[in-house]
Amino acid sequence: MLNRRPRKDDDGDNLDRWLLTYADLITLLLAFFVVMYSMSQIDAKKFGKMAQALSGVLKGGDVVLDRWDLNPAASGHGLLKVGDLQMLQKYVEEKSEEMGRQEEVITEITERGLVVRIMESVIFEPGATELGSRAQEILDLVAQRIKDLPNHIRIEGHCDDREPKSDRYPSHWELSAARATRVVRYLIEQHGVSPDRISALGYGEHRPVRPNNSIDNRAQNRRVDIVVLTEELSSGEPRSEVFELSPVR
Repeated sequence: MLNRRPRKDDDGDNLDRWLLTYADLITLLLAFFVVMYSMSQIDAKKFGKMAQALSGVLKGGDVVLDRWDLNPAASGHGLLKVGDLQMLQKYVEEKSEEMGRQEEVITEITERGLVVRIMESVIFEPGATELGSRAQEILDLVAQRIKDLPNHIRIEGHCDDREPKSDRYPSHWELSAARATRVVRYLIEQHGVSPDRISALGYGEHRPVRPNNSIDNRAQNRRVDIVVLTEELSSGEPRSEVFELSPVR
């Protein structure tokens, strides 16, 4: 019987086959790490502070890391998602209807989150910033459900395009900002909303929801919006950070 000698080409094929398995493994590992990275949320500010502190210690500095605040609320965990915001919306709508305020308190879910729109007629007198009894009734209703939420809350003041008639607030910028700030103060002082997760903005007449071409439309534009931001937008809001450095003893 004749023995067949292996050809040089056969030897080369056998030696190169492991490269295919190795290449497949590397590709899978790369895909795995890309997926893991895309799912992670990196806080660049905290990472920078941590790196700076560690760099100082390794170089023989006189400071050490004393405390690093990583509580769930600060890092963005536990935030309400769209489904939870829809349940909150239903609650506000039902309570508003029970109070007979369904035409003065309007809610909607937008890309920003849950918007609770309160008409000027129920919350402020024309050109004024003091809350009336009806306004407090509405704010108390909303505050019952939002005061303990982990999401950021944004209070936005809006006006129509008519000329302001107040000497104290010569433009709609001042008036809308003052109204938003007044609502923020009420929610903090009367309901204990955490000041580090609520903010006030005044948009003047520049964010209308209706064209300013009729009495009814202008009435819709004079409003205060309470916006419960989505999980994503809340995570992007500035947060109070605790990062203390103490001398080495």
